[in-house]
Amino acid sequence: MKMKIKELFIKGVITSLVMTPLLMGMPTVMAASLTTLSDNMSRLEESTLSNHDIRFVSPSGVSAIGQTITVEFSGFTMGTFNVDNVDLAFSSSSSCASFATEQTLATSAASGTWGVAQSGQIITFTAPTDGAPQIPTNRCIQIQVGTNATSGGTGVNHITNGTAATAHNIIIGGTFGDTGTINVDVIPDDQVLITATVGPSITFTISDNTIGFGPLSSAAARYATGDTNGDNSPVTAHNLTAQTNATSGYVIYVFGPTLTSGADTITAIGGSNTASSAGTEQFGVRYTASGGSGTVTAPYAAAGYAYDAVSAQDQIASSTVASATTTYNAEYLANIATGTEAGLYSTTLTYTATATF
Repeated sequence: MKMKIKELFIKGVITSLVMTPLLMGMPTVMAASLTTLSDNMSRLEESTLSNHDIRFVSPSGVSAIGQTITVEFSGFTMGTFNVDNVDLAFSSSSSCASFATEQTLATSAASGTWGVAQSGQIITFTAPTDGAPQIPTNRCIQIQVGTNATSGGTGVNHITNGTAATAHNIIIGGTFGDTGTINVDVIPDDQVLITATVGPSITFTISDNTIGFGPLSSAAARYATGDTNGDNSPVTAHNLTAQTNATSGYVIYVFGPTLTSGADTITAIGGSNTASSAGTEQFGVRYTASGGSGTVTAPYAAAGYAYDAVSAQDQIASSTVASATTTYNAEYLANIATGTEAGLYSTTLTYTATATF
């Protein structure tokens, strides 16, 4: 009996000694927990397509040819897969702030190329067929899915959030050994409508409401000035300014009789831009614009003069869009003939500015 016990004991020791070196020679994968896990989604609203920017630090890295990283989108609806919809990158350290190493992806792994495929809720990345390690230890790995995947081509959204009542988890695993889970809270509505009102406004000014030509002569043209004495050279008599936030801008009109003394008048130039002609009766005006979006309307915009507002309003300037302040310099001309009746001539012109909101 003692001999049998001794014999069994010896056999057990021998078996143990034989198996130990075999076990020591077997490769092992040490699983670790992923750290710094996050999934920055473009939308959290239920039943809505969303981009995914998944990041995590892998203690083990991807150390061998053919190892896989799997990403399961639990609670989501998966659409049609395309390689362009996915990007894979890793950082140069454990920081997830930037990713310098963008990986080449294809439908199957090859030399220098990761394979990527989708089956059900799982997207699987397979390490290239050459080189090791594929991703060093303690590196941050980034996986982008959707329109934010732009490395190989511009992707499209193909993953739809489930209902708010559904649990949503991003489960990371694969044969590379590390594991981790990201929980996502999908909600009924992830957007906030913000409203504001901007009241309509228009500002219109006339810098001087009393101007004059002084004495007129058939021998030379006369130009109105703000001091009412007039000048023999072209000069700005006053200016108009206009500004509005109206979507379709504004229009400025002028209306009023020509220079009049009782029943006598100095002929208005009319609706054609005309050069000054001493010795011929003329009353006209021209404008130049600066600043904003406003422009002078023909016939008042050219080098000559015009005035066609004796019987009805005539447009002199406008802006077709909302405009900052435009300044319009007004230059008035008066010429008389040798037979122009003597008298004290005057007129009152009415300017209006109308916005189109």
